[in-house]
Amino acid sequence: MTVYLLGSRGPEVLKIQQQLSELQFYSGPPDGVFGGGTDSAVRAFQLSQQLQVDGKVGPGTWGALFNGADVPAPTVTKESLDRQCLALTGGLETDHPPPDCFAGLSGDFDDQGMSFGALQWNIGQGSLQPLLMQMNQNHPDIVGQVFGPNYATFVAMLGETQEEQLVWARSIQDPIRHVLFEPWQGQFKTLGRLREFQDIEAESAAGIFRQALALCNEFGVNSQRAAALLFDIKVQTGGIKSWVKSQILSDFQQLDQSGDGDVPLEVARLRIIATRSAASANPHWVADVQNRKLTIANGEGTVHGNYYHLESQYGISLNSGFR
Repeated sequence: MTVYLLGSRGPEVLKIQQQLSELQFYSGPPDGVFGGGTDSAVRAFQLSQQLQVDGKVGPGTWGALFNGADVPAPTVTKESLDRQCLALTGGLETDHPPPDCFAGLSGDFDDQGMSFGALQWNIGQGSLQPLLMQMNQNHPDIVGQVFGPNYATFVAMLGETQEEQLVWARSIQDPIRHVLFEPWQGQFKTLGRLREFQDIEAESAAGIFRQALALCNEFGVNSQRAAALLFDIKVQTGGIKSWVKSQILSDFQQLDQSGDGDVPLEVARLRIIATRSAASANPHWVADVQNRKLTIANGEGTVHGNYYHLESQYGISLNSGFR
């Protein structure tokens, strides 16, 4: 059952805010973020309608808001598994749900010039330029419309050396806050929200997804959630080291002998993979990485203040089979 609540984000939350604003229950910004103001507005609306006052927008509250309509599942839940995994990891990487995760944008805070997209492809490592070039080759009219008077500069930049591309990226952003100046900020955000560019992002991530499925086979896990976990590991840490793999397989043997209470074997194995892979990360980031990985292994959790429920928000379940 789909429920929108504190921590939820996305176009459905924006629709809730707009309706609550029209009904004069919500006076905050319609930003698609289910924060404290939205929670208070939902509770006030529920009280006015004699509904259960819990701040959650499920079937009953959604129906009351929208003339009996069924609560919609997020669009991403109807996508293929590779797209769902990309959207989930993109959300974790950018702190934005789909579709805005595909338009994640940051400046030169890490000396990479500019990072863009769900997986934060960047200029410094040369991973972003091929995506931008492919978009311009496939859809020059669309790119021209997006960048308008800046289109000629954009195209010229793509033909420069990587060193000059870094100079360009740093010239269009605040050197202290590393935020792109307008109109570049809005233009890149618009580009990332286009389905055509999202298709290119998905194509670029396809190889990583195949590697994630290969890791699933190595570890004998076969759920959609397993694919999401191994994909996220591949993106964030590059994979699983051989010595970490030995630790995981050893833990699996002990688990198979002793069991893990009422926890399904698949989940118990995913927790081991999550914990062991996180422990091998940079010591400064171990706790953060482990929380992120266990959120995927468990199917839900809070990361950077954002609540994630894989099945209801992304369509990623514990069902076996990679569709």
